[in-house]
Amino acid sequence: MKAILLLCLFCALAFGQTAAPAAPTTPATDDALKLRTELERGRKVLQDWPNLERYRSHNEALGPPASGEQRVVFLGDSITDGWGRKNNDFFPGKPYVNRGISGQTTPQMLIRFRPDVIDLKPVLVVILAGTNDLAGNTGPVTIQTIEGNLQSMAELATANNIKVVMSSVMPVCDYHRMQTDRRPPAKIIALNEWIKNYAAKKGHVYLDYYTPMLDEAGMLRKEITNDGLHPNEAGYALMAPLVQKAIDQVLSRPGESRIP
Repeated sequence: MKAILLLCLFCALAFGQTAAPAAPTTPATDDALKLRTELERGRKVLQDWPNLERYRSHNEALGPPASGEQRVVFLGDSITDGWGRKNNDFFPGKPYVNRGISGQTTPQMLIRFRPDVIDLKPVLVVILAGTNDLAGNTGPVTIQTIEGNLQSMAELATANNIKVVMSSVMPVCDYHRMQTDRRPPAKIIALNEWIKNYAAKKGHVYLDYYTPMLDEAGMLRKEITNDGLHPNEAGYALMAPLVQKAIDQVLSRPGESRIP
């Protein structure tokens, strides 16, 4: 028994002399921060998949349109989200409201269509969506599903006396990094053809970003993007007059300049 007690005492002393664990290294700390960020992002997605919270306070602060105001809402993904944010020059002097959310797909936009579009009481909505669906941002999807979501948004707008501009999906390129693997040009062309035909059938305006942004190889022009997907400053400068022309086309129609 005495021998056992001595052995236990020896072991205790030996473990007591063991050096304390070394402090985590910087890479481990960085990994932990990245994991925490990803977990937080996942939590937000699970709790608010369409990201209704993003513009909730902004919508409340915005209030209804002023008398005579012809409000236009831009609904979309990161291409819309990033428009004018850096330089705060999103159509200065115009009653245009940016409701883009980076990374979003058409089912997410469809869910937030009421709070971020209808409830703002615009005369017109500009919809630019579909590229992230093709990339599978929220899972595998068919072209028909994307078309159905776009159609549903247009029908909701029409039912609420909101005019519609339906934008083509922009081209992509691989000059800066690979983009065509997730967004095959053939699928972009097919989706744009449907959008164009549907808009014509329903009397909406089709906004063709695709054609003027193409180069001779049928890709997004290298000089108007920094990553092959999103427009840079030169890209937005090209897009601005195109969308303004589409808006003017709608509002110049007899009886279409509705004042809320």
